[in-house]
Amino acid sequence: MPEHTEPTRRRLRKLNLVMLVPPLTVGGAAVVVADSRTWWDAVILASGVVAALVAFERWTARDLPRFAPYCLIVTAAVWPLGVLMIDSPRASYGLALAGSLVVPNLKRYRAAAAVGLVGYVAAVGATRLLVSSEGVSDVLLQYVVLPAGAVAVITGLMFPNKRFYDVVEELQESRRREAELAVIRERVRFASDLHDIQGHTLHVVKLKIALARKLVRSDPDRADNELREIYALVSDTIRQTKELAYAQRRLNLSAELENAKNLFEAAGIRVHVDREAEVDTHADELLGQVLRETTTNILRHAQATQVKITLTGSGITVVNDGAPSSPLPELHGLATLRERVAGSAGELTVEQTDGRFLTAATFPTAATFPRPGPGAPAGAPVEDR
Repeated sequence: MPEHTEPTRRRLRKLNLVMLVPPLTVGGAAVVVADSRTWWDAVILASGVVAALVAFERWTARDLPRFAPYCLIVTAAVWPLGVLMIDSPRASYGLALAGSLVVPNLKRYRAAAAVGLVGYVAAVGATRLLVSSEGVSDVLLQYVVLPAGAVAVITGLMFPNKRFYDVVEELQESRRREAELAVIRERVRFASDLHDIQGHTLHVVKLKIALARKLVRSDPDRADNELREIYALVSDTIRQTKELAYAQRRLNLSAELENAKNLFEAAGIRVHVDREAEVDTHADELLGQVLRETTTNILRHAQATQVKITLTGSGITVVNDGAPSSPLPELHGLATLRERVAGSAGELTVEQTDGRFLTAATFPTAATFPRPGPGAPAGAPVEDR
């Protein structure tokens, strides 16, 4: 079971239990009360109702196949007892519910099973003619037409319901794959940047070393100059690689905002961007890091359906739904960003309440934003890769 579909299944299960168990229980109780003449009648009818409710509860838990045979045997046995002994045309209540849940979930021969279920209800109902002195038309209406028709209608309605749940799971699986693809795109972008930095440098270094080897005897001064250039080129490449590996490369907030929107939309998440004011240009790079890390965390750890990004003159706020009820794993990237934001006299706020997750970075107007120059020490990585 994919981990991203589990929260949706739990929500659907809870909704089904809250919305349908009470009316189904009341309906079953009404059947028992209305048609029972003795305590034995009540026991028989109640057993069918209980078996049907167990089938429904297991169906919401996606565990019906393990209990289906027992529920069907009990409810199928209650129906003939209700017809021949209790004189209860509503004794098919349990079989109608249990059968309509089991048949659409069969892997094969669903249509044949549905016809067989309806045929069984009709055939058992027709046996009432053997013990009843009522008119044939009344018996057929009460024990054949109405019960069999109810079973046929309920079972028929459950087929599109089954398809609905299948589509929901397919959509959740699609969202999970889109989120994984978004993370892969980020890694590919990192690899591409690394290739741009080192690939060209290594090729140039190779050519310059070959040239220096040729000049080392014929023109030592020029060979020494080539070696100095190689040394400077390698040093600059090392610095750029550190900046890339530790997320110190200059980020553009507008570009990161556009990238975040594209990633969220690709994962089926609605995005709303509210620009209350233009962001301080000095905070642009650090806020870009906050937005990138928050985007990655949402895609990897949340079951979000919507994200709101608010930009103010002093910071950024990102709010998403779909946060798990259990505490999130330690997010090292946010912890590192909190230190960086604090180093610029700002504050990084992270809150998780009622299924919503908030990440906000704010700076006072007088905050300073140090920008690392060549040779500056690299910070810690900010992405939870």
